Amino acid sequence: MARRAPRFCGALLGLLGFAAAADPGGPPAKKWDPADLGATPTPAAWPLPNPDRLAVTRRVHAVIAAAEAGPDREAAMKPYDLRVGRVRAAALKMAVIPGGEFEMGSDREDEAPPRRVRLAPFWMSATEIPWGFYLPFLYNGHPRGSDGTMDLPEPGSALVDVISQPTQPYRHFLLAGFASGNDLPAMNMTHHAASKFCQWLSAQSGHFYRLPTEAEWEYACRAGTNTAYHFGDDPAQLGDFAWFEGNSGNTYQPCGGKKPNRWGLHDMHGNVAEWVLDGRDDGYRRSIPRGAFNPWRIPEHRYPRVLKGGSWEDPPPALRSAARHASSNRLKALDPSFPKSIWTHTSAQHIGFRIVRPLATPGLEGMHLFWNTDWWEAARNVEDL
Repeated sequence: MARRAPRFCGALLGLLGFAAAADPGGPPAKKWDPADLGATPTPAAWPLPNPDRLAVTRRVHAVIAAAEAGPDREAAMKPYDLRVGRVRAAALKMAVIPGGEFEMGSDREDEAPPRRVRLAPFWMSATEIPWGFYLPFLYNGHPRGSDGTMDLPEPGSALVDVISQPTQPYRHFLLAGFASGNDLPAMNMTHHAASKFCQWLSAQSGHFYRLPTEAEWEYACRAGTNTAYHFGDDPAQLGDFAWFEGNSGNTYQPCGGKKPNRWGLHDMHGNVAEWVLDGRDDGYRRSIPRGAFNPWRIPEHRYPRVLKGGSWEDPPPALRSAARHASSNRLKALDPSFPKSIWTHTSAQHIGFRIVRPLATPGLEGMHLFWNTDWWEAARNVEDL
């Protein structure tokens, strides 16, 4: 089950003048249409999150609606290179992932039971997001306050600056002994920051980008296989396809340096573990009906959330296609501030992400939901303690 704030933290919030629980008079639950959303959410009814930021989403939605329409059917989908104005690094390659069905999960306890689910077609970045794409988002010259407020007044500000402006990292990755380079995978970002990066890309490109659901990620990783890894069951072959504890040199490595799977995706096993949209709920997997369309567990709390693929520091079993990992507040253990940043972790040098672009674009409120599964709120901030 999702972890809730302990009692002493609620008391601390009371002393600090914060509300320890969500306002019962908040926005009403909305019944989400899977056909419009492109996913089947649990809970099926969920309030529109972070409504104060809906105006920003509306501006991005207008950019996407005004852009030249893309293909409207799977047969017309082609791989492409993603370029945006704020990024001077090499283009990000987007691979086509065909729609279909697959057996999600395994017989292992936290991956069980296996469920056959359906997916619509989408594009996925062929590699994890590299620093060359992420740094312009992280360092745009206009940092926010830790509470999410901006130095620049929002009226008249560039849309991409209104979306990004993350707080600066308390502990820079270089000080932790990790190399810098445009082709290395970005890491140490929170789930919230990864989602806002997707919104930032969408505002510049005119296409809708988001994090993948766990179902989409595993489907893309397997690429039509049902073995432990996308290349088979033998971990002795892992070195051809992945960076892990046996060959990484105890650090991350450049994106795309290993062989891809049959759908052209690199580093689905290892290098950095990858954020997906789902919250981690031990009972949820058993509730997914057979034949479900793109099941998605909406995160009800900041922790735990699902990570996929394993990383450069993990042993082979942790890199399996079905393997699941969970985030926790230990990722911010070295951040001395309170409240802690919702943008950066201090101990997540093994965590990154990749992006997807669904063939069918959701409406305004659907976009807003995908980009806002976490936000600045006292009841959520206390989970960091």
